[in-house]
This record gives sequence, structure tokens and C-alpha cells, in this order.
Amino acid sequence: MEGKLLIFSAPSGAGKTTIVKHLLEKFPQLEFSISACSRKPRDGEIHGKDYYFLTVEEFKEKIERGEFVEWEEVYPGSYYGTLWSELKRIWDKGHHVMFDVDVKGGLNLKKKFPKNSLAVFVKPPSIDELRKRLLKRGTETEETINVRIGKAQEELSFAPQFDYILTNNQVESAFVEAETVVRKFLFE
Repeated sequence: MEGKLLIFSAPSGAGKTTIVKHLLEKFPQLEFSISACSRKPRDGEIHGKDYYFLTVEEFKEKIERGEFVEWEEVYPGSYYGTLWSELKRIWDKGHHVMFDVDVKGGLNLKKKFPKNSLAVFVKPPSIDELRKRLLKRGTETEETINVRIGKAQEELSFAPQFDYILTNNQVESAFVEAETVVRKFLFE
């Protein structure tokens, strides 16, 4: 049985992960879809909890075997995707799937599941604010921040293709707005 899919996408640093974590606490019928990626774990990240960490070779093998619902080479040599086994795991429990994915991945999921998904684009208040948020993380070099900002500018052009655009000016008000949108999608 297929449940519903909530798809949250945004440029890096827009706050989507914070909003998704909040929604997962608020709605027990939602379960996080753990993405697969080909990057190394960051400090504190756990395989099978935060991501399924794969080598590039493992990722490509799974692509060839058709194990991905969707996948994307987000940056050269850096793959992210959603495994079919992950959707099955969540739906078998009778839960709905919560995605925290990049913009192209979000649109790919929306196309695959047009009837039972809601795609939300989390938009930063501005590119300047996005740069400040990325700097504040302290995990990026100036070069990687510039790459992410360039990518964010491109990703913002896809926002109109999403079902809902949520501008994250202030996190508490973004939480309230996200809760309202999710409640309506799940229960009305």
C-alpha cells in the first residue's frame, strides 16, 4: 500500500532540515526517508540513521540494478538518492514518507507520485542571508560556500514548480506555517 509523501526541498542552508525535524516531532504518522549518498559522514552522522553512506561504486551499482526511486549527481562525483526499499520500509508500517531532498530530487519525486505527494520548497529570505547561514555552520570553505550559493541561485528558479513555497524568514513562524500545510495535506 502506498501512503502519502511529503517532499521538502531547498537550497543548502535555507533551513529545510530544521523544519523537517520539527514536523517529524509534531506528526507521529510521518517517518523520515533516509537518503543514500556517496559522501563521507560528517561528525556525528550515523549510517542508516542520517544517510545510507555508499561509495561512488556502490551507488552506481544500485543505479544499474534499478534500486533507486530517484537519484541525482548533485555535485560532480557526489550522488544522492532515494532507495525503493526505504519507501517500502515506511509504508509497510502504515506511515507517510517525509523527504528532505535537493530541489531536482524533490521535483523527480513529485513527477513519480503526482497524486499522493505534496512538494514544499523552503526558500531563504535572501541570498545574503543564505551566505550568512552557511558561514555560521562553520563546515564549509569559502570555495564550497560560493559553489552552494551559485547552485542556490539556480535552484530558486525551480520554486514555482513546487506545490507550496515556504519562505523561512524566522524559524518559529516557518514551523507554524509548515505545520498548517502538512496538517491540511494529511487530514483534509
